[in-house]
Amino acid sequence: MTLPNFFIIGAAKSGTTALYRYLRQHPEIFMTERKEPHHFSYTYVTKQTNGPNDYIRSAITDDVEYEHLFDDVRDEKAIGEASPTYIYVPGTAERIFEKIPQAKLIAIFRNPSDRAYSAFMHCIRDNRETVSTFKEALYLEDERVNNHWGPIYHYKRMGFYCEQLTRYFKVFPQQQIKVVIYDDFSATPNLVISDLYQFLGVDSTFEPDMSSKPNVSGTPKNEVLQKAMNEIFAKPNPIRSIARFLFSDVVRWRVTSSLRNKNLEHVNMPEDMRNELISLFRSEIICLQSLIDRDLSNWLLPKD
Repeated sequence: MTLPNFFIIGAAKSGTTALYRYLRQHPEIFMTERKEPHHFSYTYVTKQTNGPNDYIRSAITDDVEYEHLFDDVRDEKAIGEASPTYIYVPGTAERIFEKIPQAKLIAIFRNPSDRAYSAFMHCIRDNRETVSTFKEALYLEDERVNNHWGPIYHYKRMGFYCEQLTRYFKVFPQQQIKVVIYDDFSATPNLVISDLYQFLGVDSTFEPDMSSKPNVSGTPKNEVLQKAMNEIFAKPNPIRSIARFLFSDVVRWRVTSSLRNKNLEHVNMPEDMRNELISLFRSEIICLQSLIDRDLSNWLLPKD
């Protein structure tokens, strides 16, 4: 039986998909074909997750089914998976430690105001948001949480990183946890990836193809085209099966990411909403600064 020895634990909409794609290219790293099994976040999958097309219903809670995700491991040194709910859902750190206490953990954090808005635009992109404005979505958040909507809709709550990371620091030795700041990843991706390779104990000179930007959020320019691409690229179908046979994973993601991104339009967060979120997250950002010994004061500033 093979189990992972490292995890990308989140935060959601902070670059976890890009990390997954870039690490997966390394010949000494195995990452599951399926991103986001959410295995350690949930001991069972409730049918009461009421969000539109809530992906948490597909979480793999069965141990045997989860172990089968690693059937194709050969001689890779680093074996991992990426589930951004791991940083957020209470009890996950303890469940991972109980089963794999030596696991290495990668957490990536983005300005929580930007992360919240990116998650909202992600749901807009995929037609999973039932309201049209960010303000309405924030207003409805508590009601949605009480009605068991999944974490993607917890726009504010998922940004309390200090509280979330502290749960891991209480369970795991800190040398087993690598914290990445999204700003660094955006500015110097090669340096960040090389550092992660060293952390995982693999050849740090390997250079992955980072020409594509996966999982970008935005408003679809053409909703019919967006829906068609979701059907073709994200769900089992003959076209997807043939593409998997003919083209490498890197080529497929370069093409699909390019097509998706060209159909997306970036829309800036309303200034009043940003100011509201900066105020909400202020004490949490200051707490995180102290916890990881990193200046994050730029997260407290309004955008130019």
